[in-house]
Amino acid sequence: MLEHIGVIGAGSWGTTLANLLAKKGKAVTLWAYEKELVVEMASSRVNHPFLPGIKLAPQLQFTNSLEEAVSGKGLVLFVPPSQVLRGVLKNALPFLQDNAIIACASKGIELDSLMTMSQVFAVILPVERYRSFGVLSGPSFAKEVAMEMPTAVVAAAADLDIARQVQQTFTTNYFRVYTNSDMVGVELGGSIKNVIAIAAGISDGLGFGYNTRAALITRGLAEMTRLGKAMGAESTTFAGLAGMGDLVLTCTGDLSRNRSVGIKLGEGALLKDILAQSRMVAEGVKTAESAYNLATRLQVEMPITEKVYQILYEGKSPRAAVLELMTRDLKAESA
Repeated sequence: MLEHIGVIGAGSWGTTLANLLAKKGKAVTLWAYEKELVVEMASSRVNHPFLPGIKLAPQLQFTNSLEEAVSGKGLVLFVPPSQVLRGVLKNALPFLQDNAIIACASKGIELDSLMTMSQVFAVILPVERYRSFGVLSGPSFAKEVAMEMPTAVVAAAADLDIARQVQQTFTTNYFRVYTNSDMVGVELGGSIKNVIAIAAGISDGLGFGYNTRAALITRGLAEMTRLGKAMGAESTTFAGLAGMGDLVLTCTGDLSRNRSVGIKLGEGALLKDILAQSRMVAEGVKTAESAYNLATRLQVEMPITEKVYQILYEGKSPRAAVLELMTRDLKAESA
């Protein structure tokens, strides 16, 4: 069993997973970029900006030093925002011990390279270390996991033994982990669902009903599956927890930051004002741009993603975007 663990990133999800492991009796060190946050968590045992109201385990340790968080750890879990992960990983790399399992729970597609997180790790980690890499994803609001509400997620790795070790490390009586060998599919499900959740929120903000949301979820699933197949993922992955499961959660749950952004856009707010009001990252905002560019590069049709991109970055009216989606050329559902 992996007893000494470093968690890199003290947002709501990183803090929740670090706390889960500490409550299991693991020796966990949680790294935060902000030194003041480290001091606050150490003194109050609460991450007030990102996980308010949740008391953190007394044995959970906090640091602002990547060397302290990573050195000597049997497992290192990376959970920073996707757009800064590359830089954090490069800085942490010298301190990773040779036999450490490396996992990532960040969700997104890098803007400049259009890489998934596993692809970023693949180009930075030495080949022998990448063999011990896996991802963790699935339908999981941090607050509900922190409150020990029953949750199921997926650990994916090219080497199923690595996935099983991650599974064993994170599983509790309220947090059930399944394994999968399709890393790309699991990652894409966790990334594209944030874009579709913005669309679902826009629909809600415009005052549309359940019919509209159901259509967006279903056709959104078709989009992520098309992109996944173009990137070598297995279509069955998108019918599981990391695909349909996470998509339904994020498109319908009131705790979804991406859906909340969409609701405000549908109600007429400006994106810059929405983002200025929250310290938490809504990954779908950046992922909409990277997913749109990736779909364009691969010539994959993703009309909902395209309209979300146009609303966010080209000033398209949400109502005009809906009209354009509804009046596209007619086709078979399977097309």
